[in-house]
Amino acid sequence: MTIEVDYRFPAGVDAHKQAKIIAVGQTVGTWDARFAHREAALRSHLAEVVSVQTETETGHSLATIRFPKANVENDISSLLTMIFGKYSMAGAAKIVAVRLPETYGHSPKLGIKGIRERLGVFDRPLIMAIFKPALGLSASDHAAILAEVAHAGLDIIKDDEILGDLDIAPTLQRLQACRQVLDEVKQKTGRTVLYAVNVTGTADRLLEKARLLVREGANALLLNVLTYGFSVLSALASDPEINVPIFAHPAFAGAMCAAPDYGMAYSVVLGTLMAHAGADAVLYPAHYGSLPFDPAEEAQIRDILRSRGVFPIPSAGIHPGIVPKALTDYGQDVILNAGTGIMDHPDGAAAGVQAFFEALERVAQSQSFGPESLPPGSLRRAVEKWGFSDNL
Repeated sequence: MTIEVDYRFPAGVDAHKQAKIIAVGQTVGTWDARFAHREAALRSHLAEVVSVQTETETGHSLATIRFPKANVENDISSLLTMIFGKYSMAGAAKIVAVRLPETYGHSPKLGIKGIRERLGVFDRPLIMAIFKPALGLSASDHAAILAEVAHAGLDIIKDDEILGDLDIAPTLQRLQACRQVLDEVKQKTGRTVLYAVNVTGTADRLLEKARLLVREGANALLLNVLTYGFSVLSALASDPEINVPIFAHPAFAGAMCAAPDYGMAYSVVLGTLMAHAGADAVLYPAHYGSLPFDPAEEAQIRDILRSRGVFPIPSAGIHPGIVPKALTDYGQDVILNAGTGIMDHPDGAAAGVQAFFEALERVAQSQSFGPESLPPGSLRRAVEKWGFSDNL
């Protein structure tokens, strides 16, 4: 089994030379006659330059290098060390694709199928909210917000990624307060609502902390994968005690991916690596949201995640008015994640949730989102505030 990686070099870089440097320097390195008796073993660990092609319009070059799978430990950390490690500091080069064996790393424990089964929702997109304000709320404040949106029909809510285990609302207290609401909703309506609790802490304590949260009733977890590490995600995903979906947040991705000629493509980091590290669902920017994002890159992330059964969650600036566009791009297997797009609705957070469901209904009936065609209600108020993208 092999691993293929595509490296893009800007115009002016000798791509053939740099590809050879990577193939040798990121694997075996060079050797001399002293190791002639080990020739076969050394060559078995050497990477191979498969091709180097130049794009005539831009002058960029694309080099494909094939690495032996035997060089890594079936995880993301050793993979990154091999394919980019030291070379990432050598100058302009960007990894734009990584092709891994299907069995590499971890598959999602639950993914699209399992999350839908937990919620009992199979025939529509899922609606997700974020606690806002992000900081400064007490545990009881979180519970009050959750009660409002959960009774309005929300499927999933998550902590803001910035919210850690802070004195004003310690993680366990937030969970305990919100768990009462989740149980109440279940008893009254029969519905399950997932609450993705942000798991934070030092490496020596984080795994046990996650186990504790699950024992105390957490039915989903949120992890800032890129700041805590892919190995933490994999440890959570492979732990039999953590039998809840893991929502992966993209915080810090811009530092790794945004530069045009350095780092790695978003589709590699938020698509391939997340999907092979065990995430059940992955958040990333939508190109029609509040963060600049390439539509083609977004589509790649979506397709990579779905190919391994991972739920895509386009995020950042999502509001009810973009539902037609989102469903055109994603169909039914998508989680629509809104922070201010729910919490800042003019008529309150419950109305924000209702606006999303009204939007789903109008799309299902192929009805316009033009303000003049909307009846009075939550969706019209949302469209008047945030606008709309009518793809019907």
